[in-house]
Amino acid sequence: MANRLRRDAAAEPLARAENPPTDYSGLRTVVFCVLLIVLAGLLWEGAKAFGSANNYEITVFGMPVNLSILNNTKLPHLTDIFAAFSEPAQRNGPPLTQILIQSSLFTLGEALLGFSIGGILGFALAIIFAHSPLMQRGLLPYVVASQTVPILAIAPMVVIWMRQADLSVLAVPVIAAYLTFFPVTIYTLRGLTSVQPTALELMDSYAATKWQTLIKLRLPNALPQIFTALKISATASVVGAVIGELPSGIQEGLGIRILNFTQFYNQSPPRLWATIVAAALVGILFFCAVAIIERVIVRWQANDSK
Repeated sequence: MANRLRRDAAAEPLARAENPPTDYSGLRTVVFCVLLIVLAGLLWEGAKAFGSANNYEITVFGMPVNLSILNNTKLPHLTDIFAAFSEPAQRNGPPLTQILIQSSLFTLGEALLGFSIGGILGFALAIIFAHSPLMQRGLLPYVVASQTVPILAIAPMVVIWMRQADLSVLAVPVIAAYLTFFPVTIYTLRGLTSVQPTALELMDSYAATKWQTLIKLRLPNALPQIFTALKISATASVVGAVIGELPSGIQEGLGIRILNFTQFYNQSPPRLWATIVAAALVGILFFCAVAIIERVIVRWQANDSK
């Protein structure tokens, strides 16, 4: 009997290893995000109902507070925003959904190009800084300082420079890359330099070259930080593309849609909010695509290392 109990106890860890528990973290994340969206919607409609019930004015500590921002001409109902997707953007025109899909695809293409340019530049800078402390000390402060300049001030200058160089098509991607390269540089540099000293000593004992150390040690160690940077840069590239479209005069992207619907906001506020929702969805989908690639690559790396 005792031998049988010992055999069962020894077999239990093996059974757990062969049949690992189901991971519900992804499902929990989705449920949590849905609950947050529902809560935000309830707060939105609750605030509008509160303002309407008080005739859009309340008194706080004896001082009147104007709540006209909650009326329908400034903050539309959620149902009106979603109804705007099926309505034409202009008289006898196609539905707003069709226009926003076309504009979203155009802006996403620019964001992807800017994401690629910024990612390559940031990755190259991180590798240079990781192998040259002198370059890191000399150039890294300027990389950080570049992000203190407002993108709205940079965008018109980039458009002018690109036009003078007959590269107008790259103006918006360059602006998107400006917001993309910084997180890639910083996070990748952190991952490349956070290697255990003993691991570096082991590679030196094998007479490994810097290239071999980079490929076999530093890059695998930096993958989590790299993908964190890429997820941040994915949404930043969409923001940069939308901002870059404003001074460039491009008529196909989400930037011009936001600008046009802002001019007619008092006539139809749901159209502007619907465009904002479309821009947010583009950024979210881009983020999710990078997150899926991360799960595939990191899982492949973990399985390959076993």
